[in-house]
Amino acid sequence: MNMIDVVQGDSPLVLGLPHTGTHIPEDCRARLNKTGRAIADTDWHIHTLYEGLVPDVTTVRTTVHRYVIDVNRDPSGTSLYPGQNTTGLCPLTNFDGVPIYLEGHEPDVAQTEHRRATYHAPYHDALKAELERVKAIHGFALLYDCHSIRSRIPFLFEGVLPDFNIGTNSGTTCASEIEAAIVNICTRADSYTAILNGRFKGGWTTRHYGQPTQGIHAIQMELAQSTYMQETPPWTYDAARAARLRVHLKTILETLSDWRPS
Repeated sequence: MNMIDVVQGDSPLVLGLPHTGTHIPEDCRARLNKTGRAIADTDWHIHTLYEGLVPDVTTVRTTVHRYVIDVNRDPSGTSLYPGQNTTGLCPLTNFDGVPIYLEGHEPDVAQTEHRRATYHAPYHDALKAELERVKAIHGFALLYDCHSIRSRIPFLFEGVLPDFNIGTNSGTTCASEIEAAIVNICTRADSYTAILNGRFKGGWTTRHYGQPTQGIHAIQMELAQSTYMQETPPWTYDAARAARLRVHLKTILETLSDWRPS
């Protein structure tokens, strides 16, 4: 099975899709309990939601589920949000804080390293290669990291999550005009809510690749799943809600595709 799916385009824009995969290798699946095998914490349908919005865009997607290893976490295991509830490189709980492994079957150091080398590293090798390829064409590259999450998860955050959660690690991962343009689109979107660098400031991918002075700009978009799908099993895609949202996502991606450094 091909674990990394790359579609090449020639525009400056690269879409990262780190959490849409649902594949769990059998050696890992055998260790998971019923909660783990339910794979609730998937960025359901995100690849479908963004599909076809703009031409000539590059996409890099892993088909492996985040419970195997989270490719949007620091490979060293360092927490992205010190002092806050979160999940790690090889998550041991789901987003509700419930264990996902059979007792005594959690991955040890050697297993974690095997997963890092087998699944985490190849995803980032592919992503880095595509960013370098489009940068060679245009002199810069723009990474848009695609995410979604349930709008209510008390273990991770209080209350209801805004619809658009824009992450630039406090303005450090992209040019200020990129950040301003995306914030403007999201805050002006009728009947939607938006926040910049709120609970989700950008994961490891955004923080690692977003180096504007080196010609690579990165921005993360964490969408509340209530904007396009049913947030409970069987996690059904809501075509009508998705169609309304896609209008704004199209504007975002068109804006990014057309942007050039001043």
